[in-house]
Amino acid sequence: MDRFVMSDIEKNSGIHFIGIGGISMSGLAQIVLKDGYKVTGSDWNRSDITEKLEKMGADIVYGHDAVNTEGINNASLVVYTAAAKSDNPEIIAAKAKGVRLIDRAEFLGAIMKNYKHAVGVSGTHGKTTTTSMLAHALIGANLDPTISVGGELDLIGGNIRTGASDYFVTEACEYTNSFLKFYPTIALITNVEADHLDFFSGIDEIIESFRQFAYLTKDVGYVVAMGGDKNIQKALEGADDLKIITYGLEDKFDYYPENIVYHAGFPSFDVMKNGKRVCTLKLNVPGEHNILNALATVAVCELSGVDGETAAKGIETFKGTHRRFEKKGFLNGAVVIDDYAHHPTEIKATLHAAQKFPHNKIWCVFQPHTYSRTRTLWKEFTEAFDAADELILTHIYAAREKSDGVTKPENLAEDIKKRGISVNYIDDFNDIADFLKKNVKEGDIVFTMGAGDVVKINDLIIE
Repeated sequence: MDRFVMSDIEKNSGIHFIGIGGISMSGLAQIVLKDGYKVTGSDWNRSDITEKLEKMGADIVYGHDAVNTEGINNASLVVYTAAAKSDNPEIIAAKAKGVRLIDRAEFLGAIMKNYKHAVGVSGTHGKTTTTSMLAHALIGANLDPTISVGGELDLIGGNIRTGASDYFVTEACEYTNSFLKFYPTIALITNVEADHLDFFSGIDEIIESFRQFAYLTKDVGYVVAMGGDKNIQKALEGADDLKIITYGLEDKFDYYPENIVYHAGFPSFDVMKNGKRVCTLKLNVPGEHNILNALATVAVCELSGVDGETAAKGIETFKGTHRRFEKKGFLNGAVVIDDYAHHPTEIKATLHAAQKFPHNKIWCVFQPHTYSRTRTLWKEFTEAFDAADELILTHIYAAREKSDGVTKPENLAEDIKKRGISVNYIDDFNDIADFLKKNVKEGDIVFTMGAGDVVKINDLIIE
């Protein structure tokens, strides 16, 4: 069957979403609700996101065995999340009814194809932050873009913004090669590392996936790539038939910074392009990695018709998304920060950024995310916490997986301890909270870190 396009169904048709409460699925549902489609769906639990969709007119059924029979009966299309398998009762029902089934990525691609300027923000790290910076820059330039971001962004009141222009910006995730179903006119690649090794066989297959993503822009647009990343260099090797714009920390790239100065942990710098100053940026988010994210944003903006000075004004209004270096409150006079970092490179970047702030001790409470990632990146995890003064490891957040019986966080704690790091393994969140209350002192920084439910510890410790 040919790839789905939005013109395959009429405007007032019904679209049913299996797993409608997911951050990306809910965003897509909002877009088509505002476009006049009838939306139904199902999800395991009610949430702020699903309640917002219901207020917009969506009909949602809840529960592990939820089957929105009426929604499927009246649907011209059923969209399912990657977590929904072939034995899902609604998928079975849709097949029995002969209703067309597509996954989330194909549906996002179909929406993306309707836009003249479509930016896909890809990379192992930095997608949400860079997409959010682009949202601030393009909205600040009055371009009225549609934005789909993988986190909660205060500027747009959630994870989605539906604009009325030809500009569309979305995160583009490589997991299951989903981003290969997109139609970007600008493919941004922030970095390429080993991750999602429950799907990819290794880094070579990941590099090839990003190469294919870059080639989606052939004859229609540009690739904006972090030039200093060796794996991106491999992905784009010999790609002379693509239009490639590079950015990085060195002046050999098209966009680069000069005169970097840190003010209370936040960087300011001149954005340079081929030897000429484009603008000066004063970021309200910390870290060298955000200098790179900002350079990428300026490059994409200039390709989209936004001058550097205008882009800079928008970027400077960005103060972070929820769960990315998010200040939550205080414990014993120490600031408490929550961060989504769950890959060793992300952990290093976050802790490195923290060192730019005045502090006594840096505490890190880390929850590993999935057994496969913990197992395959074991060595990298042992080396990721060198910038922490005190580390607490807790149980693994399994997400889509089951325990393999071998990968144990207490063993990871022992291997980290061999590097001279002060580390404790504490399984229970309440026990972690008690430990922190007894030991954290004024002037310290406390991180809760990970992509699971480690954020719940904040409710137990914040004064």
